[in-house]
Parts: sequence; C-alpha cells; structure tokens
Amino acid sequence: MGDRRNKYGVNPDMQACPVETTLDVIGGKWKGILLYQLLEGTKRFNEFRRLNPGITQFMLTLQLRELERDGIIHREVFKEVPPRVEYSLTDFGRTLKPVITSMKAWGESYKERLNENRTVQEEED
Repeated sequence: MGDRRNKYGVNPDMQACPVETTLDVIGGKWKGILLYQLLEGTKRFNEFRRLNPGITQFMLTLQLRELERDGIIHREVFKEVPPRVEYSLTDFGRTLKPVITSMKAWGESYKERLNENRTVQEEED
C-alpha cells in the first residue's frame, strides 16, 4: 500500500484496527462488487461495464488500478489488435473469498429483514 493514506489522512501502516486496513483496501461503492464478480473468473473491462452500468469508465479504471496496486487483482494485457485486457484475482486476492461471500450472505439476510419489516409496517398501517 506504500504511502497511500485513507480518507482520514492516516497511513495504513500506522492504523491500529485491522478492520480499517481491510476497508481501506476493499471498501467503497465498487470494489466489493468488482471482487465478487471476479470470484466467478476472469473479466474484461467491458464485461465490468455491462455488469455495472452505473459505474463510470473513469471510476472503473481507478478502482481496478487501486486493486492491482494493492496486489488483489492481476491485469494482463494481450498484444493483439485491438488490445485485450483481462483482470483476475491474484492468489492473495483469492484469500478475500470468505470475506466477500460472508458480505454477500449478510446482505441477503439484511434484505430479508428489511422486507419482513416493511411487510409488518404495511400490515400495521
């Protein structure tokens, strides 16, 4: 991670909480989603664009570069015309699988809970 600072201006090497370090690497609106999609296998840039229509090209490029810089994903450029670029998880990136799948399971449970609460609220109204 080098001299990168998180949103609080703290060098990750100096952080006291490992959860903060993890969130500094995989946090944000798009990184978790991109990592989840990479669990299924290699993706090309335009595949990410199709899967995530709400992300701008600039933001996708930024997020992929940060994940590559942190050693989470591998970017392979094929010398073809037109050039082809593929992204995959590194061995180190694959160690995030239990974290990402746990986040998925928690999100599904939370959605169910919200739906149950809405149903109860509608019945009370």
